Amino acid sequence: MTPLVKDGRSFQMPVKYKLNKDMKDLTYSKSFLIKEEDTALHLGSGDLNVLSTPSLIASMENAAMNCAKPKLQDGFTTVGTLINIRHLKACKVGQRYIAKATLMEEDGRKLVFKVEASDEEGNLLGEGTHERFIVDSVKFMNKI
Repeated sequence: MTPLVKDGRSFQMPVKYKLNKDMKDLTYSKSFLIKEEDTALHLGSGDLNVLSTPSLIASMENAAMNCAKPKLQDGFTTVGTLINIRHLKACKVGQRYIAKATLMEEDGRKLVFKVEASDEEGNLLGEGTHERFIVDSVKFMNKI
């Protein structure tokens, strides 16, 4: 491992984190069933019984987290730091949708994903970008 310095602090960047060019466009997709607890009405983010924007965002973050997970060493994870999405279409309870993340950029510990969600008919529900950082799980939790 090579010690690196960023913002005056040193940290170890395992070689495994240097993503190869063939890892660009790495993708992960996951299907979700919309439940009552996923609705805007239930979460208080709206007055209707439709998929809430917070739930849509959580599914996109989940896809990005799982996209990166196989490339991480034991004891490391990623944490979300930035998300910018547009929620384009509503869905009802009982419908399924697919959240997908595609790794677009890697800069040291920072990973940038294109995220999107579509219903079973292929209609785009939301799209945007999501940024995650690679962290040592124990060190991260000890800092809180």
